Amino acid sequence: MSLRDLFVFSVVALSIPFGFRVPFAGLMTFTWLAYMRAQDLCWGFARTMRFSYFVAAVMLFGWLAHGTRPFTRWDIRTRLMVALAFVIAISLLGAKYDNAYVIQRYLEYVKIIIISLFTVGQIDSRKRLRLMLWTIALSLGFFGFKGGLHGVLSFGAEIHRGPGGMLEDNNDFALALTMNIPLLMYLGFLEENRWVRRFCVLSVFLSVVTILLTHSRGGFLAMSAVMAVFVWRSKNRAMGFGLAALGVIAFFLLTPQHVLDRLSTIETYQQDSSAHARLTAWTVASRMIMAHPVLGVGMRNFRANWAEFSVGLVAPGAKFAFVAHNSYLQIWAESGSIAFFLFLTILGSCFYTLRKLRIRALQTDGADWIFHYTRMFEASLVGFVVGATFLNRGHFDLFYHIVAIISAFQMIAWRWLGQPAHEREGAELLDERLPLTVRPGQPAFANGRPNRLPRWGR
Repeated sequence: MSLRDLFVFSVVALSIPFGFRVPFAGLMTFTWLAYMRAQDLCWGFARTMRFSYFVAAVMLFGWLAHGTRPFTRWDIRTRLMVALAFVIAISLLGAKYDNAYVIQRYLEYVKIIIISLFTVGQIDSRKRLRLMLWTIALSLGFFGFKGGLHGVLSFGAEIHRGPGGMLEDNNDFALALTMNIPLLMYLGFLEENRWVRRFCVLSVFLSVVTILLTHSRGGFLAMSAVMAVFVWRSKNRAMGFGLAALGVIAFFLLTPQHVLDRLSTIETYQQDSSAHARLTAWTVASRMIMAHPVLGVGMRNFRANWAEFSVGLVAPGAKFAFVAHNSYLQIWAESGSIAFFLFLTILGSCFYTLRKLRIRALQTDGADWIFHYTRMFEASLVGFVVGATFLNRGHFDLFYHIVAIISAFQMIAWRWLGQPAHEREGAELLDERLPLTVRPGQPAFANGRPNRLPRWGR
């Protein structure tokens, strides 16, 4: 038993009564455990304890006992997430294998959806939105800071794996850090304390170092896409392109040779065995889609159907990872065209909502926070869209959590925009009691009464 085990156990134990009394506090603890993986930093009894399940159970029982907020708030994304989980369940009915392992993986996915839905119900104010975003940013930023600092001090030692859980694989670890870079960047930018801003800039730099040292080519391409969004969305694009050029020069001057050698295989993918395996997996996935276009072969049944659909592509006994190596093909091949359409619609609705809010924020005085949040979420999603092209992460926890937070942000932002200008700052103190169901552009209050949508329009 170590002090680290006792510390993590004590933090979780002390948070449980708060999580029961205030479910949002339990949600914050659950988020911290999910992304900082505090239990994986221990070496004793705490390492194997299912803290997340205990916290989630207490949090949900607390909401049932005296919750004052709805479990979730229904919009296009929350409905689509439920529909996607339902379609995936239907696809399992015709799967070749529906054993305990497959069912367990599906239940874990349902847990992700439930937590995402609950997040939408609990985040109903700017304060809660900011707290949740900082929790994610600092939890993932811890590993970006730690890994980058170790990399600098060790002159570029390779990182072979992440902390654990959904972040254990180095590719998944790189993707999560890439999606977190915009959070650190924009949350830090909006802070008044200059030391916080400097810390966030340093964390972004060290996160970039960590991503490079994972040797994840998908992570590198996703990170490059995020940086391109930063440059394109900058107020002064000329300066942005100039800084990007300096960054490229510094990259080639300072990056260890083993990283450059690894990244150079992106161009010579025909000769790279790993890249060739990806192309083969994509071909196999395409065959599965053609054979089972409606409901797919079943979640986590890609490997079980590999032999049937890889005939003529792979020599018998050849070693492969037996995964799609592409999140879109993973969803499509395993769960069918309906699930694939729902998945793409979730993504598209996020970009559409963010664009609409960004345009409205530019036309509204004092809406800078909305404008910067839209750019932050957009950059994070671009990182996922690019990284998901090379990784098997169609059920990635962080993606669905970000989607849920975007839904909450949309409701909070439209409510803020709907208030009269002279009431916005004062009303923000009471925002947890303001309606979240007003139409975009509609005042939150009329004649002293809250404007609410009819039940069918909520």
